[in-house]
Amino acid sequence: MPRGDAAGLPPTGWAVLGLLSFRGGRTGYELKKWADSSLRFFYWSPAISQIYAELRRLESLGFATSRRSGPEEPRATRRYTITEAGRDALAAWADGAGDPGTPVLKHPLVLRVWLGHLAAPGTLRTLVEQHIERTRGELEEIRDARLRAEQAERAEEWAFPRVALSWSERRQLAELELAEAMLEDLDGLGEAGRGTCDVPPPQE
Repeated sequence: MPRGDAAGLPPTGWAVLGLLSFRGGRTGYELKKWADSSLRFFYWSPAISQIYAELRRLESLGFATSRRSGPEEPRATRRYTITEAGRDALAAWADGAGDPGTPVLKHPLVLRVWLGHLAAPGTLRTLVEQHIERTRGELEEIRDARLRAEQAERAEEWAFPRVALSWSERRQLAELELAEAMLEDLDGLGEAGRGTCDVPPPQE
């Protein structure tokens, strides 16, 4: 059986295996729903097609196993569980001393603001206000998820997910603060900088 560091799993594979590491078997659909209410707050939520692709990979490596509830049932009723080999591989990966990597920042709103010299007056302010409302909604979802983790049976098993959700809550609070400051910055600009933006030539 391949070791965890030799399995060649992409980060999404480790994330799906991580979802399986908690108690109970789950269908691909259930894993997707859980990823949408947990992983996406601090990493990202894979598409359902990616989840099934990773589940097939995990099964081929012996890291997961599955069973159907009946021979004629559709794929959605196949339940997946982690194997001992999968748990050992995941533990080796989670406990590894290697650099997890640099966070990748892709902020579509800031990209639009960067091109604000080409935007109509008021457009950017509207976009930022919408982003603030969306962020407030995300914050409420995170708080709901953390509350469910706190009230779950065997709450001690959810201690580390609660830490991740607490980080996610603080991040969204910081995002709100940054967006509100951006509104003030935009208001301070007025009509300055609109139109064609002359970029100075690069220094030799």
